[in-house]
Amino acid sequence: MERELWPTLYRYVRATARDVQQKYVQLQPWVIVATMLWAALHDRPVAWACNPRHWSTTELRPACIPSESTMSRRVDSVATGVFWRALEQRLRATAAPALLAFVDGKPLPIGGNSKDPDAHWGRGAGGLAKGYKLHAVWSTGVLPETWEATPLNVHERKVADRLLGQLHQGGYLLGDGEYDASYLYDRAWKQGYQLVAPYRKAKRPGSGKHYQSPHRLHSIELLQDAFGEGLYQARRQIERSFGNATSFGGGLAPLPAWVRGLDRVRTWVWAKLLINAVRILRHKDLHHL
Repeated sequence: MERELWPTLYRYVRATARDVQQKYVQLQPWVIVATMLWAALHDRPVAWACNPRHWSTTELRPACIPSESTMSRRVDSVATGVFWRALEQRLRATAAPALLAFVDGKPLPIGGNSKDPDAHWGRGAGGLAKGYKLHAVWSTGVLPETWEATPLNVHERKVADRLLGQLHQGGYLLGDGEYDASYLYDRAWKQGYQLVAPYRKAKRPGSGKHYQSPHRLHSIELLQDAFGEGLYQARRQIERSFGNATSFGGGLAPLPAWVRGLDRVRTWVWAKLLINAVRILRHKDLHHL
């Protein structure tokens, strides 16, 4: 898999390097990011990628491979984060804006006996788990429109409020019942989106004394007609997006033992999402041959 994906991934890294540079450093951010991507692509620790012998299968590599201490100090730094973001934006720009987007979370569990201070117990797939969660708003592009990694105990609504504030395109935003909260409907509408989510049926909608968002009431109306039901069926797309991101060698599999701590988890997930984006682009190119 790395022989297929690495040339395209490396090309995007070098293209981004022309626009993002850092002063007063011996190794530019693209070298740090390329080394991290090489490790993630092979599902190996960063220390493995810091050994030049482990780059023998490719000629597409930095002239100088950073040391373990350099990677530890810089891979999660602000300057490197700027490069991660620029690379992400370059890949995201390969897709045209779409009118449908989907919001959901994917648990990233670790062992229950882990001493990781950043990992917490929360609701995972099928029951309680310890670890982290990837929260994402995903449309039809190769990358989420926006995403965030948090400990597993952080509620999806709380993160969604932050994610929705970063959206700009507009359209319909589909989510499950966890996102049925008036303030999220209002937040989505402010960004140009109509949130559509199943509503709680304990009471007749609007019968309580607390505030009811008009956009929540509109969502309830939508789900009661054929158009709304058909629209909501498209929400399965995010499940396919999460599934595709984990379904190949080098994909977003369960967090390995060396990925602990929120900063490392965020960087690892970032690398995996970028690798998956390149895989999708490559498949699209092959499909059009």
